[in-house]
Amino acid sequence: MKTTIEKIKTNARIAGVLYLVIILTGLFSELFVRSGIIVPGDATATTENIAGNTFLFRIGFFSDLIMVIADVTVALLFYLLLKSVNQGLALLAAFFRLAQATVIGLNLLNYYMPLLILGDTGSFSGFSSEQLNTLILLFLNAYSYGYLISGVFFGVSCIIFGYLIYKSIYFPKWLGLFVSAAGISYIIDSSVNFLFPEFASSSELLVMTIALISELSLCLYLLVKGIKSIPAVSPSS
Repeated sequence: MKTTIEKIKTNARIAGVLYLVIILTGLFSELFVRSGIIVPGDATATTENIAGNTFLFRIGFFSDLIMVIADVTVALLFYLLLKSVNQGLALLAAFFRLAQATVIGLNLLNYYMPLLILGDTGSFSGFSSEQLNTLILLFLNAYSYGYLISGVFFGVSCIIFGYLIYKSIYFPKWLGLFVSAAGISYIIDSSVNFLFPEFASSSELLVMTIALISELSLCLYLLVKGIKSIPAVSPSS
């Protein structure tokens, strides 16, 4: 019993470390790379920013790649942590999280395309500068929508994992509620962006608030606590 608990605690701590990597790399790519380079609606300024900060743009790509690798590993660790509650649901949640990672990984091609366009002027000799700038911004817009698509899969995964966390004896119930709430906010944000784009700013604020609090709480709990203290069961006489 002790060996099993120690393995579960170790997996929880590793998941916490990797979740911290996911949060840090995701925030770095979004806040320190894309937000400073991409100018919404201004293709020329965006292209100039990429051309003037090529290495930073590449670091943003690599940071997202690290995030995807960590996400795949976290999917496996969460499955191992929660399969005792319901193996089928734990596997389903892991599949949804892997689907999210797959979409993000493939979507990185859209992110990298501006560098290919800027570095291969021969293949685009028939395009004017304005057309190239517009094409670059188009790929970056496609990248942002690819992220929204991945958010649907991630949201479903969070809802299921949240339910399993709520039912698990190894984690507090409030943590499961937080994770499920984060999942719902991701689905709402993605749906609003595709169906009601005029309200996208409100849904983005919602997901930033709820998801950041929920996922940071999960990360810190896994890092600091690992799992709940399980009282020893006295052997029956």
